[in-house]
Amino acid sequence: MFPIHDNLQGKAAVITGGSGVLCSEMARELARQGVKVAILNRTVEKGEAVAVEIKAAGGIAIAVAADVLDRASLEAAKEKIVKTFGRIDILINGAGGNHPDAITACETYEEQPSEKSFFELEEAGFSKVFASNFTGTFLTSQVFGKELLKQDAPVIINVSSMSAYSPMTKVPAYSGAKAAINNFTMWMAVHFAETGLRVNAIAPGFFLTTQNRELLLNKDGSHTSRSKKILMNTPMKRFGKPNDLVGTLLWLIDEDYSGFVTGITVPVDGGFMAYSGI
Repeated sequence: MFPIHDNLQGKAAVITGGSGVLCSEMARELARQGVKVAILNRTVEKGEAVAVEIKAAGGIAIAVAADVLDRASLEAAKEKIVKTFGRIDILINGAGGNHPDAITACETYEEQPSEKSFFELEEAGFSKVFASNFTGTFLTSQVFGKELLKQDAPVIINVSSMSAYSPMTKVPAYSGAKAAINNFTMWMAVHFAETGLRVNAIAPGFFLTTQNRELLLNKDGSHTSRSKKILMNTPMKRFGKPNDLVGTLLWLIDEDYSGFVTGITVPVDGGFMAYSGI
């Protein structure tokens, strides 16, 4: 269990994609730290399940329906959150993910593929994945940014990926979007530095989530060939656990701990990025 950060108590956080495996863990810990948490998802019922859990543990949380690609829904969510909490101090841009329409069947090109190759990727699917990961972060930061600037030590945390540094095979749209997240994090950090708004990102290594479970585990629970390749290149030889991200999150949002830190992306990857393979 992490120590309590006293100066986080009473603050308010907005978490997009807040019902996901990783972001829901962040939400629960922030609530335990005394932060009021707004969980944003396209489907309010998913967020409500996390909010109910937080409230049962004594925390303060609300679930709000919002689409990170729909400015009007984000504006409506902001109004509701400000009306309920009176402030917004922390924004975590966790919404994103992938889609089958933006994934190639093979890791490398085959002249006569039995399944979908690079040339069969649909523009609509590719654009949707890129937008949900990058454009959604941009729009959400725009909509909530003005509220953040009203506070003394506001923070934006973006969610990147190992694929931002070394693009994973099969997922070009996702990889490109996460690389853009790293660049955008640095751009925003510079743009807002003199206002006191700090902008950083967390780049998770490989974690088992709802979206990637079928890629990483067989139906019997054993590792797929892709999983085995990942673990061979992860020096700690395991997948990350959601709680592994929480310490980094608390460090980055607490002004007393990281008040002179902005514009960085922190890998939380079990050594994956450091390993050359030999």
